[in-house]
Amino acid sequence: MKKKGVFSRFLYSQKVAPYVFVLPFVLTFLIFFAYPVISTIYMSFCKVSGGETVFIGLKNYKTLTNPVFIKALKNSMFYMVVTCAIMIPIPMILATMLNSRHMKGKGFYRSVMFIPALTSVVVAGIVFRLMFGEVSGSFMNQILGLFGHDPLVWLRRPFTVWIVLFALCIWRWTGVNMMYYLSGLQQIPKDLYESADIDGAGRFQQFRYITLPLLKPTTIYVLTISIFGGLAMFTESYLIFNGNNSPNNVGTTIVGYLYRVGLQQNNIGIGSAIGVVLLIIVLLLNVIQLALNGTFKKGE
Repeated sequence: MKKKGVFSRFLYSQKVAPYVFVLPFVLTFLIFFAYPVISTIYMSFCKVSGGETVFIGLKNYKTLTNPVFIKALKNSMFYMVVTCAIMIPIPMILATMLNSRHMKGKGFYRSVMFIPALTSVVVAGIVFRLMFGEVSGSFMNQILGLFGHDPLVWLRRPFTVWIVLFALCIWRWTGVNMMYYLSGLQQIPKDLYESADIDGAGRFQQFRYITLPLLKPTTIYVLTISIFGGLAMFTESYLIFNGNNSPNNVGTTIVGYLYRVGLQQNNIGIGSAIGVVLLIIVLLLNVIQLALNGTFKKGE
């Protein structure tokens, strides 16, 4: 029998093998996450012009006090708060209904609810832009016409713009969050509900005292990704307005402003500063909500 070489013994060593298995992840993390983040933080303190990078301190961050950035930040925060308030209870209730043993056609309804998530966001954005068009022949204006209402200019008024963006969000992501909750519901032992039935607990009491507490880990996860998704929203707004310039910046988000400054205006330094601010906001909000939900407590 041939003796294994030094390299083979090293590779098959019980001490070395775990590091070999995690090496691809470590390399991917360092190259595609850590290095870009560190480079972005550094460039946020620099003026980047062509191949020249000049350190200028906090000047890029001082420019972020302009009204357009403040409005973009407010838009993103508002979108994030409302989508979190909508996209947690609605999918939870739908998942609870579909998980009920009395519900018929569960597979059909699950498929129907999840199909929008499989649709390209580009296709969805274009379809919604046409549905909420300004002309009287657009789908939503025809619906309003059935009730005797005049056509609306949906994409030029702040209130109606948010209706369009929230409608697209609900249509596209309700099925995804519902699947998360369905997965969580299926981990809850059926014995708990049977015991509650024997004790005379109603459906609402079972939902309040069994379902809600045991779905807490799923809710924390959905809330975490919803905070990031809400603040990172850009593609939907870009497609709805057929570009990155909405009337009076009514649909400009913080990522949209980053795209405008960093790529369209080719100001990499200020764009990097915007990205760093966004990263800090997302981290702070998620750390706060995880702390409030007891994620960092021992034994939780």
